[in-house]
Order: sequence, then structure tokens, then C-alpha cells
Amino acid sequence: MPTIEANTREAFEKEVMNSDLPVVVDFWAPWCGPCRMVAPELETLAKEKEGQIKVVKVNVDINQEAASKYQVFSIPMIGLFKSGELVASSIGAKPKRLIQADLGL
Repeated sequence: MPTIEANTREAFEKEVMNSDLPVVVDFWAPWCGPCRMVAPELETLAKEKEGQIKVVKVNVDINQEAASKYQVFSIPMIGLFKSGELVASSIGAKPKRLIQADLGL
């Protein structure tokens, strides 16, 4: 499963808050160089963990409500949500293995 966009309140609610699977959320913006660097790492993670997790991308310029709610002050901020709760996060561009370590995956 490729990454999923959740740039509206409704999409975030459906894809993250109401997900039966753990969700890795990439808070990013298109103008952010480190965000573009980490995107392929998250695509790989989504493919490797298909059926075990979901990877959702949230453009902070579009979905400012979610970015504010989860206090995203620096991007990329990658959060792990379980049962609608943010349980772990990783800030900055990192290789997939370090993102997984930060999130406990």
C-alpha cells in the first residue's frame, strides 16, 4: 500500500484516528528539503510493513489544524499513532532504520 494523503480533517479522522492498524504519520511540506529526502524512506517502510501499519502524509501547509494539535514545530515530524493516540515521534530526515528505532517499529 502506498502512502495515503490526509490533508483534511475528515481524511485525518478516517485514516489516522479511526484506523485499526498503527499509523505512521509524516507531517511535511513540499518546500521542505529534508521532508523530500525522507519521503522515499517512508515509501519503502509502507511497502515492507504493508498490512501491519499504514503510512499517512499530512501537508502542514494544508492541514494546519492537525499540525497545531500535535505541536509540529519542526518538519519532517514523523509520528506513530495507535488507537488514535500519538505514542512516539521522530524529528528530522533520517534513514528508515533510525525512524523505525525512534518509533519502536
